[in-house]
Amino acid sequence: MSTATKYGTVWFVGAGPGDPDLITVKGRGLVERAGAILYAGSLVSEAAMRWAPASCDIADSKDMTLEQMSAWLIERAARHEVVLRLQTGDPALYGTLIELVQPLDAAGIPVAVVPGVSSAMASAAAAVESFTLPEVTQTTIFTRVEGRTPMPAGESLRELAAHRCTLCIFLSITLLQKVEVGLREAGWPDDAPVLVVHKASWPGEERIVRGTLATIKQRCREAGIVSQAMVIASPTLGARGWPELAKSRLYDASFTHRFRKASA
Repeated sequence: MSTATKYGTVWFVGAGPGDPDLITVKGRGLVERAGAILYAGSLVSEAAMRWAPASCDIADSKDMTLEQMSAWLIERAARHEVVLRLQTGDPALYGTLIELVQPLDAAGIPVAVVPGVSSAMASAAAAVESFTLPEVTQTTIFTRVEGRTPMPAGESLRELAAHRCTLCIFLSITLLQKVEVGLREAGWPDDAPVLVVHKASWPGEERIVRGTLATIKQRCREAGIVSQAMVIASPTLGARGWPELAKSRLYDASFTHRFRKASA
């Protein structure tokens, strides 16, 4: 480490949804330079560490408390120029980003964040679905249902589902009964399509379950899916098979924009 600085930088890197190849080029480059890596072993594939130097100090955080994780990062930042906290998906989404950054700030340690591919995006990709469609919905909500972590006022699933847009429901596969209740209270019908993707992008482990609000819980039970799954409820699901779609105006022959004049 340079003698001009007391600490190296702690990088919070999104490892992506599971497939090691879905880490960003910048994230992989940091893994290759890292002196120490603290990774979320319950969610991040160990294969993501294959690019780390042989001398890299690597630890799994799955059995650590928040305080132990902070202490580990601070101690390694005193010895290495590049320290990584390797998180699943994107660090800004359901990650302990701010909780870990605050102690680093207090210690005067520089931090930086590299975004990653969320499991929501990987799930839509696996199922070849789109969150948005012209004249169907132009809005996507990332949320979860209330479990041990309470939801803030105004953010119940019933309130969010009332918008009738795309809902990507994280951390809720064991709470499908609550998902059903929230959507029904918001007026979603029993035949509303629901998609569940287990371990999206994980090589050899990804599973896709399709159903409706009335059937998805039973289908997931039959498939044995009880963890690491994204639940998507959306009026756009299944649009690949629709006989008619409202097309994007941007690419319509009658639409003029700064790169093309209307031709019809």
